[in-house]
This record gives sequence, C-alpha cells and structure tokens, in this order.
Amino acid sequence: MEKEHNILALAMIFCLTIAPVYGQYYSRTITRVARRAEKMTRLHFFLHDTVSGENPSAVVIARPNITQASPFGFGTLFAINDPLTVGPEPTSMLIGNAQGLYVSSSRDPAVFISVMYADFAFTSGRFNGSSFSLISRSSSSDAIRELAIVGGRGAFRMAQGFALTQINFANLTTGDVILEYNVTLYHY
Repeated sequence: MEKEHNILALAMIFCLTIAPVYGQYYSRTITRVARRAEKMTRLHFFLHDTVSGENPSAVVIARPNITQASPFGFGTLFAINDPLTVGPEPTSMLIGNAQGLYVSSSRDPAVFISVMYADFAFTSGRFNGSSFSLISRSSSSDAIRELAIVGGRGAFRMAQGFALTQINFANLTTGDVILEYNVTLYHY
C-alpha cells in the first residue's frame, strides 16, 4: 500500500514538473500605425455633497462597530450621487453627477480625511455622455486638495490627470459641503 502511494506521489510530481516545460505562453504585440494626438481639457464645476435633509446626495451605507464622537467617524462608508453644477448655488445649472463611494479614513475626529472612488458623469453640454474616474485621498486640513484622475470614457477615454478642489461652502452642523473643482484631463 505504501509503495502504491509512493508511485502515485512520484507520478504527480513528474506531471507537475513536466507541464511547465511543454506549456507555451502566447503573446502578440501590435504596433500602432498612427498615434492619436493627446488632448488636454480643463473643467471647472461645483460638487454639492448633501448628507442632511429629506433628499441627501450622500448616505451612510456602513459604519464600524465601535463608538465614536463624530458622525463621520473612522471607517464610515458613504454612497454618493452628488450633483455637479456650473455655479456654487444649488439652483445653478446641473451638468452631471458624481457617483461612487467615499470612506472616512481618519482616526482624528478633528480632521476629516476620506478616500474617494467616484465617476464624474456629464449629462449635458459639450461632454454629455462622457465621464472621468477619480480615486484619491482628501484631507479637510488641506486648503486645496489634489486628487488623482485614473480613467475615463466617451470624450475622456483613457483619461489621466488631476483635480484641484477646495471648499466653497461647509455647514459643520449638518456636514453638507459644496466643493469647487478645477480639473485638468489628458486624454485621446
């Protein structure tokens, strides 16, 4: 019986070592004939993040199982569908929405730090149907925050770039905030 196990083990080892020798990796590189010119686009708009009231644009979807003094405590996860407007007024012309998630990632209740994963989709104007994706860290202690843009679709296909954002309005009681965005995109 032990001899059969040894033979079986040797056969398995032989099969496992011989497979990589006879296995083949296939790869083909296609050279582009004509490279498209990279474009640069600058955008300016306002994001309205409303957590209060009967129709919030950001809602808590998960909260850690620990007691904390701040409603935006460490580990709180928000889902967002924030309106993007031309001006800072809530009645300003709507040009799109930022949809995604952000998580509170600061253990210090005096500083709100979040990591944001969002798609900024435009629903009107020149870039209607296009969007860019932002994944970055943001700290309330920075007067101007720089956020990374990592992709896009439509007119912003293969976008890279950055967004400089600052607080235009903040209500510390309700947590509502209006952020001004100045975006620089490099795309094809």
